Amino acid sequence: MGYVKTAMLMAAMTALFMGVGYLIGGSGGALIALVVAAAMNAFTWWNSDRMVLRMHNAQPVLPGDRMGLHALTADLARNAGLPEPNVYLIDTPQPNAFATGRNPANAAVAVTSGLMRSLTREELAGVIAHELAHIRNHDTAIMTVTATFAGAISMLANFALFFGGSRERLGLVGTLLMMFLAPMAAALVQMAISRTREYAADKAGAEICGQPLWLASALQKIAMGAAQIDNHAAERNPGTAHMFIINPLHAHKHDSLFATHPATENRVAALHAMAAPGRQTSRAADHPVSASRVPNTRNRKQTGPWD
Repeated sequence: MGYVKTAMLMAAMTALFMGVGYLIGGSGGALIALVVAAAMNAFTWWNSDRMVLRMHNAQPVLPGDRMGLHALTADLARNAGLPEPNVYLIDTPQPNAFATGRNPANAAVAVTSGLMRSLTREELAGVIAHELAHIRNHDTAIMTVTATFAGAISMLANFALFFGGSRERLGLVGTLLMMFLAPMAAALVQMAISRTREYAADKAGAEICGQPLWLASALQKIAMGAAQIDNHAAERNPGTAHMFIINPLHAHKHDSLFATHPATENRVAALHAMAAPGRQTSRAADHPVSASRVPNTRNRKQTGPWD
């Protein structure tokens, strides 16, 4: 089902891309946009993980790292019934994390150095379990394809002002409206995808680690940190905002257009409801990840790349 949803998303974003192309260059512009979209679909499908990781300057974390992040991720992946994903560190003080990759066999989990410094061992396990849930649900392909197309649609719409064809068809006011509305339409697709999938990943992540309150506590800390600390790479690439566990954007006025996540307090409330007496999260609740297997990262200073 994950591949069907990805195909539907690609078709929708391709149609939007072609629509903008038609408004700029008529039927010829739509045809060119179709060719470009087909090439983008193929390229994004095979290279999406590397593209996003490169945008955020993520560095690989190798097995046996001194913080135990790789071992923790491997334990949780086994609990989720997934292959071990690649693990990456992003050197930014903002606490945050995301997952990427076209399928579970080619997936990666990336966390920030700020996340490693600010969370307890149990909270970190909850965050990684959430990202593994995105991988298991095949959200990563959908979210990465959306990020790529949103950026391309915004760029194409901005080109409209320089093409006479669009001004003749729409007039100056219509062209300016298209430049605003086309990226907004792409952003709305991102918002719709992210809002529903974050709740699902929260629930599945709580089941993977067996402790809903670990993730609930982590979300509160990450939301507070993300609201106060800039993530410069995310600000340069706002189309990737929906991929993070908490919206990383806040530094610029236009960031409100990328409010891709549901309210943190609603997500926390749902996790607390899961943890209520008498509620069973899953079989993982009978065998939650041991705290002794979770790296003790709190108050440790990060001085450089990991081992």
